[in-house]
Amino acid sequence: MSMLKRGRALSAGALGLAVVWGAVGCGASAGVEEGPGPLRISAIPDVDPSDLAEREEAMAAYLAEELDVAVEYVPVSDYAASVSLFGTGDLDLVFYGGLTGVQARLRTEGASVLAQRDIDAHFRSVVIAHRDAGLEPVDDVAGLAALAGSRFTFGSESSTSGRLMPAYFLDQAGIDPEADFAGAPGFSGSHDLTIDLVESGSYQAGVVNLQVWQARTEAGTVDTDTVREIFTTPAYADYHWVGAPGLEERFGGGFTDRLRQALLEVDGSDAEETALLEQYGAEAIVPAEPGDYDRIEQIARTLGLIR
Repeated sequence: MSMLKRGRALSAGALGLAVVWGAVGCGASAGVEEGPGPLRISAIPDVDPSDLAEREEAMAAYLAEELDVAVEYVPVSDYAASVSLFGTGDLDLVFYGGLTGVQARLRTEGASVLAQRDIDAHFRSVVIAHRDAGLEPVDDVAGLAALAGSRFTFGSESSTSGRLMPAYFLDQAGIDPEADFAGAPGFSGSHDLTIDLVESGSYQAGVVNLQVWQARTEAGTVDTDTVREIFTTPAYADYHWVGAPGLEERFGGGFTDRLRQALLEVDGSDAEETALLEQYGAEAIVPAEPGDYDRIEQIARTLGLIR
């Protein structure tokens, strides 16, 4: 825990006071001094927008206090927009999935991998099915061949856990999503929507990330009498924070390292940090390296998602 944290109030009310609500761009800003302009943070829109905003505004408040700069959360419309806005210099720090993080760094020379959650080095996806589809749980990747002929939906087209890695495992099972499902596969846009679409019967099966599936089932917001898990994939690297190349110029020498350290110091050592980690579904934020995502890039190139 840093020296700055020792003087920080621990109540949820104190966290709320750190967030300055105003019409700055399209997000919410946190901090006291504007300085070189706000540090603009964002995240891929992979979950319910209100949950995402609450989480990222909490991170904005934390970073504003740790770094003594104004911080603004900037929501984006979809995964591709997060990569595009990062590339044009309109976002400074983004919590990306594995694929979008690779895409952002390939597009933006000098971008830096800063950190990941403790759950991200060994992330997994869950294949779910409507009980009326007659699909039974399977024990291995080869068993995914049973999905042939079903109405199936992915998440976002650029999702690592909702599209890239599931497509890779389906390919290993001999399934071509463009030819072997009952019609073209769907792309729901988010994990929450995938669950809702399978639950409603719009699709017979789909794939979501394990974290969202566990959160929804634990919260009781999915009817497990209607939707069930049929397979959990092998592990792969996924989410991570990526910093823009212009941070040193805007905020001064050493700022990228300061930002990385601020992320790594979210260790659950006080009530605010524990609450923030819970919003990210993690117990700690840990170091990450570009090489952690080499496999993601290789698979994306093989599947034609990166050229």
